[in-house]
Amino acid sequence: MNPVEIEEAVARLAELPFDPQTFPFAFLEAFGNKPTTIKKLQSGSSNQSDLPGGLLQRNNIHMKVCPEGVVPATLAALRASPATLRYKAKFILATDGHDFEAENLLDGETVACDYVNFHEHFGFFLPLAGITTVKQIRENAFDIKATGRLNRLYIELLKQNPGWDTPERQEDLNHFMARLIFCFFAENTGIFPGERMFSKTIEQMSASDASHTAAVLAELFRAMRTPIAERAHAPFRPWAKAFPYVNGGLFSGAVEVPRLNKMARSYLLHVGALDWTKINPDIFGSMIQAVADHEERGALGMHYTSVPNILKVLNPLFLDDLRAQLAAAGQNVRKLLNLRQRMSRIRVFDPACGSGNFLVIAYKELRAIEAEINRRRGEPERRSAIPLTNFRGIELRHFAAEIARLALVIAKFQCDVLYLGQQEARLILLPLEKENWITCGNALRLDWLSLCPPTGTDVKVYASDMFSSHDQTEIDFENEGGETYICGNPPYRGSKWQTSEQKADLKAIFDGRTKSWKSLDYVAGWFMKAADYGTKTNSAAAFVSTNSICQGQQVPILWPLIFKTGNEIAFAHTSFKWANLASHNAGVTVVIVGISTATTSIRRLYTQNESIVEIKEVQQINAYLVGAANVEIRPISEPLHGLNAMQFGNHPYYGSALIFSRDEARSLLRIAPDAAEFIRPLYGSKELIDAAPRACLWIPDDKAKRALSIEAIAHKVQAVKRARISASKDASAQKLADVPYRFREQMTARYHTLVIPRVSSENRPYLPVDLLEPDCIIQEKAFAMYDAPLWNMALIASRLHWVWIGTVCVRMRTDFSYSNTLGWNTFPVPTLTAQNQADMTYCAEEILLAREHYFPATIADMYDPQRMASEFPLVREAHERNDEVIERIYIGRRFKNDSERLEKLFDLYSKMTKQPAAQPKADSR
Repeated sequence: MNPVEIEEAVARLAELPFDPQTFPFAFLEAFGNKPTTIKKLQSGSSNQSDLPGGLLQRNNIHMKVCPEGVVPATLAALRASPATLRYKAKFILATDGHDFEAENLLDGETVACDYVNFHEHFGFFLPLAGITTVKQIRENAFDIKATGRLNRLYIELLKQNPGWDTPERQEDLNHFMARLIFCFFAENTGIFPGERMFSKTIEQMSASDASHTAAVLAELFRAMRTPIAERAHAPFRPWAKAFPYVNGGLFSGAVEVPRLNKMARSYLLHVGALDWTKINPDIFGSMIQAVADHEERGALGMHYTSVPNILKVLNPLFLDDLRAQLAAAGQNVRKLLNLRQRMSRIRVFDPACGSGNFLVIAYKELRAIEAEINRRRGEPERRSAIPLTNFRGIELRHFAAEIARLALVIAKFQCDVLYLGQQEARLILLPLEKENWITCGNALRLDWLSLCPPTGTDVKVYASDMFSSHDQTEIDFENEGGETYICGNPPYRGSKWQTSEQKADLKAIFDGRTKSWKSLDYVAGWFMKAADYGTKTNSAAAFVSTNSICQGQQVPILWPLIFKTGNEIAFAHTSFKWANLASHNAGVTVVIVGISTATTSIRRLYTQNESIVEIKEVQQINAYLVGAANVEIRPISEPLHGLNAMQFGNHPYYGSALIFSRDEARSLLRIAPDAAEFIRPLYGSKELIDAAPRACLWIPDDKAKRALSIEAIAHKVQAVKRARISASKDASAQKLADVPYRFREQMTARYHTLVIPRVSSENRPYLPVDLLEPDCIIQEKAFAMYDAPLWNMALIASRLHWVWIGTVCVRMRTDFSYSNTLGWNTFPVPTLTAQNQADMTYCAEEILLAREHYFPATIADMYDPQRMASEFPLVREAHERNDEVIERIYIGRRFKNDSERLEKLFDLYSKMTKQPAAQPKADSR
């Protein structure tokens, strides 16, 4: 369930008569629990409560309906309950049908209200549905409610007006919805005279069967588009005359209104009944953008990005500098005036603006700084010198572009009310300005210089009216010498998931610059266009991006092109979870990278460790977001410094019939005991980490005849032959069809094999690596080092190697995707003495012995970050000793942190790749 669906379900529950027997189960059902889950709780089989009449859902909530008047005492009993702690309840809840109290045990936040109002706090409980949330949503659920009600209205209008669901008419419907939103906001905030003037007029002047509703709306919209001076010549119905002139493009053009039936009229009035004074334009705009998008409607209410995350982009991009200038100005009226004049010329440009939340937050923050300047200068009632037209955007989807413009209008009005008062704000707002500062189009195909030109005198841009695609209006920018800050959260879209149109967009930007552009993420297009823009303007840019553009193969493709333009990385946030209002913690791991052609001598690197952000000042930030010189790590075929070779495991190559479970192996042996010599344990990444090998047929050429004489084996081998022959377009498969009993490779060890998973979780503090017996077969889903000295394992298991792999290799989501050519072969290692190798061999043996102590615990168990220190301390201690030994080889002491580790590794890599002579290969015995 999405937040909108949950809000509706909770609201319906609150309207029902209170039933103490069914309330706890109905409450959980409203938050998306399935009927089978509810049935188990009702039967008591999964109810873990230790209180009479209590209900405890493991890892979720402990609640109880109690007698009247003892709600606080019941909540205290729930808090003190041993079961609450044992079964990790996140919430406790007590109610008697009159009072309602709850507490979030993770952060201590509480709710206390009348029972009839508990639905107002549904945002507080969204984690029960696996939806991460933020304080703004918990405290004010208005934006989700408004989104849900507008969505129901939108869907009903589409049912009644099927012709409006076409590309030709959808803009009209979106435009109609934008008009409604403005009217609902205006009637609640004093922009329209009279309380709920718009909603009451519709309710009173249209029949309950909705037969005249469209006509009433059309008349109101006509009034709002007609200047007061012209109304004497245009007859209006008496009830429309009181509405002010709004226009500004919002009510210009056609006044056609879609047909409304009784249900649509009812939804319309329900929307009007909400308290629109509570709207947050940055939240509401983000959430409602899914209303008009068929594909995104299932995620309705999920499109909220928190203000703190947006400020991670805006603060280091330009807001921190402005606040520093404000602090330096103190009470100096001349310096304050200069700062205010500078701010009036600042343009903020989001070329993937969605519903405009980056622009809205930027506008609010600038207004707050300006208000403080005015206060210090003794001019608190001075009107703002910051024009909305300085906040420009590009958005592909029409409805989102409409909402972005509207969100900025609402943000401006709210700022004017805050700093100037209600009456002055209303005078400033109406009529709305005609200029359009949000362009609907493809940002990677449009000319950014024409939409946000570098000066105010030599370039003019022609853009549509604010809320209309007609009546072109000329905008003349008057901010000669101003700064432009480009920001936003563009679509990421990896190369494998791009549409043909998106591929064409990237080709238009990168073709002729690099032959490898097809490997780039879609977001790379915004970085490149921003870099090009920066060569012609006084600008800086910062985007949120998946961390993949700063890892692996994309670094040597994209970043040399950006650096070639004269741009450098001015600041960066290293990888962190970009937590939207995300279901089941589905936030994506991102970085924030700021680029500029005018960087300072000090750059800032931001690293988030849980809730704490560490800031490090460095002289340079490279494309891997490390405080080191620019360098591109490229795959190489041999290890840099005498390390032993690492290679892919054996590929079955259309030979899936050669692989089977251990149960199937036992069944095969019961049928054919002679098959035992041809069955081996098989390890890929998952099998190694979980200590759960599968089985495979392993048949050397000189034993093929005897193996194929066993009917059960011959049957599987024939299946492989058929599969390889059927791959008619694959020459390699055709060739291997002649030896269907083999894997493509037939590599094994004489003594032992070091195995490294290709994919593993970044949450583990060390990379998983293990030592296996020579009879174990390694599949291509892992890397193998056959008969390599054990000291290689010590290197792979070190924290140094963990940070190198996490930085230079590609990631799959947040998991490490190991690479032998990019991660192992490039790993910088100082020249190792025989004593170094002996010490590292001892460390590897100690790690293996520590693991053996906890048998049968698996790597998954022992390297779980929540359990390692407390349950498997010997393993942790062995790794600490290993890090101590290895890091002393590098710098004579332990590194202070991962940043220092990376700086040393990049420095060493740069030196090693300049050395002309190859290093002697390490002893492989």
